[in-house]
Amino acid sequence: MARNDVRAPRVLIVEDEPALMGAFSRHLEQLGFEVAQATSIQQARAAAWEQLPDVVLLDVLLPDGSGYDFCAELRRITSAPIIYVTALGQDAAVVRGLAAGGDDYLTKPFSLDVLTARINAQLRRSGAPRALRIELPPLYVDFVTGKVTLEGVAIALSQKELQLLGYFAANAGRGLTQDELLDAVWADHSGVPTNTVRQHISNLRRKLSLNGTSAFELILTADHRYVFQQVRFTG
Repeated sequence: MARNDVRAPRVLIVEDEPALMGAFSRHLEQLGFEVAQATSIQQARAAAWEQLPDVVLLDVLLPDGSGYDFCAELRRITSAPIIYVTALGQDAAVVRGLAAGGDDYLTKPFSLDVLTARINAQLRRSGAPRALRIELPPLYVDFVTGKVTLEGVAIALSQKELQLLGYFAANAGRGLTQDELLDAVWADHSGVPTNTVRQHISNLRRKLSLNGTSAFELILTADHRYVFQQVRFTG
């Protein structure tokens, strides 16, 4: 999953207003950026995981939750710059947004030139493109090298097993449906066999000794959601 250093920077736009989404997307694409779109937090979760954005434009008032809360969630899986684009311009809103892990805050309305300047400034500071690494001690997942260690022991995983474990680790404690896992890990899964998720989860359970001697467990709830959670902490 290493990035290609010569590709154009990728911007993930999380915005539920169609007019603004269209304006932002057209403007950035004309300037040579790659653009990924999401109109809800649910869509943005999958897009952030699949697209690996170099910068995120994040609205605060979204149909399925708060951009502030989602920003904090994003910080668990990426250090890519996050720029809020919102109508909430009060000092308290700005402070809350930056405290949640945001890097910049733009209050609507603003010009597209200002938006571009803010994006470029964040990309310069971040040294994008950047790679993902998840640390959930004693579990460490490195997507550049493909290396996974659990309690100091290297675990050999296939690419899809690596992606699946990473998605579970990034969403530890949250119930995930099979459809969510397919969207996040397999993207276009129209031809993927129905038992694919179960097979990969079975492999992860075996290789990481989940629900056994591991510091983590992976359970299936009564409403058919998978929950990856830590059951033992190490110092």
